[in-house]
Amino acid sequence: MMKLFAENILLATGWQQNKTLHIDNGVISNITDGQETDAELVTGAVIPGMVNCHSHAFQRGFAGFSEQGSDRGDSFWTWRKIMYQFLDNISTEQAEVIAKQLYIEMLKAGYTRVAEFHYLHHEKDGNNHQQLAAMAKAIFNAADDTGIGLTMLPVMYRFSGFGPLAPNDGQKRFINTIEQFNQLVSDCFAMAKTSQNANVGIAPHSLRAVDKESLVAAVKHVRSLDEKAPVHIHISEQQKEVQDCLAHYGKRPVQWLLDNMELDQHWCLIHATHIDEQEVAGIIAAKAIAGICPTTEANLGDGIFPTTEFMVQGGQVAIGSDSHISVSAIEEIRLLEYAQRLIKQQRAILANNETRSVGQNLWQHTAKAGALSTSSNIGELAIGKQADLLVLDESKTRLFANQNNFILDSMMFASQDNPIKDVMVNGHWCVLNGEHSEQNTSADAFAKVLKDLGDNR
Repeated sequence: MMKLFAENILLATGWQQNKTLHIDNGVISNITDGQETDAELVTGAVIPGMVNCHSHAFQRGFAGFSEQGSDRGDSFWTWRKIMYQFLDNISTEQAEVIAKQLYIEMLKAGYTRVAEFHYLHHEKDGNNHQQLAAMAKAIFNAADDTGIGLTMLPVMYRFSGFGPLAPNDGQKRFINTIEQFNQLVSDCFAMAKTSQNANVGIAPHSLRAVDKESLVAAVKHVRSLDEKAPVHIHISEQQKEVQDCLAHYGKRPVQWLLDNMELDQHWCLIHATHIDEQEVAGIIAAKAIAGICPTTEANLGDGIFPTTEFMVQGGQVAIGSDSHISVSAIEEIRLLEYAQRLIKQQRAILANNETRSVGQNLWQHTAKAGALSTSSNIGELAIGKQADLLVLDESKTRLFANQNNFILDSMMFASQDNPIKDVMVNGHWCVLNGEHSEQNTSADAFAKVLKDLGDNR
């Protein structure tokens, strides 16, 4: 058993002082008053770790390659073509190196768990690896090596558009039959059993990439293996996607999903950017989570999710870094709030009467929603919860408003430096004094991969 003494800690019940956490097999088994003699002292405010609800790990290697404009009218769809060209050359070994670097960066930025929306499945020519789940195994290896918690979400990708349309050449590494996809999911469940801190769900890529038959079959299979398995799906990210769905199904994407599938609290609708009032109400009634990725959505010019209206009505929002143009939980939350301020021309919008601090409200809300979106026992610090926590650096927080009702506001809206000093995942320290034990060797390996892939562009 481990014991941690915190002078200042954000528990599920609010800020508390002078508490000892008892951690047994990675889980908080008790919380007592005062410092017990055998407890390890942590210096700095302690807060719950954050969940990254949406990640495409390989895209970390692509960050910076797509920011050059042209006269062709750049958009999400032209960006996607460049991305397809980039991933054409990634090997299994390179994918693992990229994921490892990304996961170290995530840990240092405060993410203690990641939902990996994994669709790079096959060889460079589109043929199966000798081991169907070889690319997924690379992701599991990276998570185990770094210590981050993993929710593996193999992606079902069958078509290039509504119709269904046949997949294009750029998608050849993604495509599986229904039977092959379900086998891949089963293989991932087997790997998760030997992993340190992992579970498995599925990610039907989007309504343009799967039809109803394959979507129903995939959900039925994964829920036969785990009735609480997360199901994540890209939905309503682009206006063209909404228009194409209306043309094909006669319904908007989220409305079609609500009418044809049994959504629950283990579904996460990624982006859900372009939704109407009826769809907002339907998502909330189903208790599904909206997975919002503000920096990527801004980078791609997607649009802005109606966060204010959604949260006021009781909707739950998780955050993700998606394409990893930024790997910062703080920046995602900051932009989530700032986008609403720009639309509403008001300030301090995403707070409520119970929690007046925007920073604290959004940190606690998104951490708990992220835990739901990954079916994981984290998101807050309480007895019975997994010990995923962050320690803030007092030398940095003391330079800004640092009373408890201001400290997370200062962290998100005032500080320019990463204030996260120590990171614990599942009862194990992964980052101490701002450093991960593998960060230097990982960075060197990643830089080489980046050069090799860049030379092939």
